[in-house]
Amino acid sequence: MPSKKQRITVYLGPEEYSRIQESASKAGLSLSTFCQRVCLGTPVPGLEHRQAVRDILKANADLGRLGGLFKLALSSSPEGYDRLTLQRLLRKIDTSQSLLKTAARKIA
Repeated sequence: MPSKKQRITVYLGPEEYSRIQESASKAGLSLSTFCQRVCLGTPVPGLEHRQAVRDILKANADLGRLGGLFKLALSSSPEGYDRLTLQRLLRKIDTSQSLLKTAARKIA
C-alpha cells in the first residue's frame, strides 16, 4: 500500500547538503525531520538544549529520591533524628523540585 504522505524534492549542491546534514546531526534529528521543522518554522533545539533538559530532569529525580529517604527517616524516627529539621529539609527538597520542574518546562 503506497504512502499517503507528500514528498518534496530539493536539489542541493554537495556543500549545501553536508551543511544541512551537519545541522540535523547537531540537533539530534533525522534529515527529514530537521528539514520539515525548519520549513514549517518549528523551533529546532540543539543537542546542548536537550542535554540541559536531561540534566534538570536528572537533578529532579535525585531530589525525589532524597525526599523519599527523608520520608523514610521521618516514618521510622530512630533515636537521634530531629524530626523538625528533617521536615524542614523535606519542604526545601519539595520546593527545589518544583523550581526544577518549572525550569524544565520553560526550556522544553
